[in-house]
Amino acid sequence: MKSDIQAAAEKLASDPGLTDYDFWRMLKNLDYEIFQRAAGNQPIPIDMLRWRRILKRARSRRVGREG
Repeated sequence: MKSDIQAAAEKLASDPGLTDYDFWRMLKNLDYEIFQRAAGNQPIPIDMLRWRRILKRARSRRVGREG
């Protein structure tokens, strides 16, 4: 599964159609949804956690590439 996350992050990071703002906004929306579920004692789907990891890695790769 770790290689799936890495591959998806690389693909997203190299997508020229996504801006840095898009990554930031997707991550904030996902974090908010996870927070709302946790606050309501609802289960957090593994897919949400997986996508958060993918977005964080993709965003950090893109930021690291620009510097």
